[in-house]
Amino acid sequence: MSSDSVIQPYRIAVPDAAIARLRKKLELATFPQETSFSNDWGYGAPLDDIKRLAGVWRETYDWKRAEADLNEKLPQFITRIGVEGHEDDLKVHFVHKKSEKSGAIPLLFCHGWPGSFIEVSKILPLLTASDRDDEPTFHVVAPSLPNFGFSQGTSRPGFGIPQQAEVCHKLMLQLGYTKYVTQGGDWGFMISRALGKQYPAHVIGSHLNLILTRPPSLLSSPLLCLQYALGWFSAHEKIGFQRTKQFRVDGDGYSRIQGTKPHTLGISLADSPIGLLAWIYEKLWGWTDAYGWTDEEVLTWISVYAFSEAGADASVRLYYEVTHKSKSMDSLLEWNGKVPLGLSYFPKDVIVLPSSWGKTLGPVVHEKRHQTGGHFAAFEKPEDLVDDIKTFAKTGGLGAKLTL
Repeated sequence: MSSDSVIQPYRIAVPDAAIARLRKKLELATFPQETSFSNDWGYGAPLDDIKRLAGVWRETYDWKRAEADLNEKLPQFITRIGVEGHEDDLKVHFVHKKSEKSGAIPLLFCHGWPGSFIEVSKILPLLTASDRDDEPTFHVVAPSLPNFGFSQGTSRPGFGIPQQAEVCHKLMLQLGYTKYVTQGGDWGFMISRALGKQYPAHVIGSHLNLILTRPPSLLSSPLLCLQYALGWFSAHEKIGFQRTKQFRVDGDGYSRIQGTKPHTLGISLADSPIGLLAWIYEKLWGWTDAYGWTDEEVLTWISVYAFSEAGADASVRLYYEVTHKSKSMDSLLEWNGKVPLGLSYFPKDVIVLPSSWGKTLGPVVHEKRHQTGGHFAAFEKPEDLVDDIKTFAKTGGLGAKLTL
């Protein structure tokens, strides 16, 4: 398929009527009655924080300025992609910036929930440029996944990880990238794994910053089971286990709701900007490592969901599709010897597993356990993540694989 005929430049342009409607809803917001524990993070998003952010969103936050900033910093495009069993011409929005350095490596950046394409904004200039001759650079592609951001919403059930991977792969081919590296955490981890399984001849490496594995079993990993039973882990790995346990006890209720009854929640997310703000703000605060979120950053992040083409409700349906095809998703956690891996562990991610478990996914050519950082590594720790990606590419000889 000729990319010239289907790919068009894109600029975000939210209608004034949509902005006015959002402000009107904020003016009419009803907040819960205050209690002595309204601001206890143990119960969820603090009421005072949400009231303050809602006031800024209503009175002083300027989406048009944020929109102009995104349009200025991020070269954006749209194209049409057919997905087997779904839309024949799904509109896909994406960021695409090429490096001016010869031999640059195509890199597909996949966001997750509650992220979006804007997560690439800080790492984009770092990945595409370098003053050192021996340091790799990248042609970066960062799509809004279907049902997110400014990509089209899907209309049929069953649009899960394999379909997201199909869209991403076809997008890379449209751009002329027949071989490429993937990078992602959250859903980006699963999509990267699916790409490596579905298109191993095209994926020359995957760098991951949320590492998920199946627990070791006596049949498949007896030594890992023994290690687990005896507690033979480093201090950092033991802290990671504690973080993982805390998340599974107190933090993954959102996933259970989104994975079982996404429409019920989605009705609230689509109608109430306050509900949307609280639902996502809790994750921004709880999944990061004391990151100093500004009001501008939070509200731009939330506004991308509020003004998304498919609506904020569409984004949570992916959880349902994955939950109801969990057995097929298990295959993405199996060993894949065809795709070399780079693994970055950040201590305040929602799940932080031992390095030995990560090595069950495939051939690991580079890994690093960081002292700080959380779930949104590209936004929280852009320099650290980019350094890991470049080291992975150099160590794995990924540039040379483009010509094989």
